[in-house]
Amino acid sequence: MLAGITWTTVGIALIIVALGWLVSIHHHIAVAAGSGIIAGLVVYRFGFSRIAAANLVRIKALATEKDNLSLFAFQKRSSYYIVAIMMSLGYGLRHSPLPRIYLVPVYGAIGLALLFSSFQYYQNSR
Repeated sequence: MLAGITWTTVGIALIIVALGWLVSIHHHIAVAAGSGIIAGLVVYRFGFSRIAAANLVRIKALATEKDNLSLFAFQKRSSYYIVAIMMSLGYGLRHSPLPRIYLVPVYGAIGLALLFSSFQYYQNSR
């Protein structure tokens, strides 16, 4: 459940950032929003949904070790390196001189994919 909440929170935060930028853009709004939504569905289907499924398998396998289980054990240690790289890239992009029109689809896609993938955690937490 905590993994799902984390993915939901980060996904919504990224979507809010993308929407904030989208509001300040006065041209090609439909293209930026549409490409972000399409890319988000692709990233969800072929990327994050598979990662969430693998994490769920890991969580279920570790469920027998409840006494000495770390809160961060829901994904492999190597995955945290990828998270750190993604956060660094996000920070770099956000503070880069790139026009926000190009960042809206990226942030929107990752946010949407995280949000949709988080529902897998909720479905399996019952």
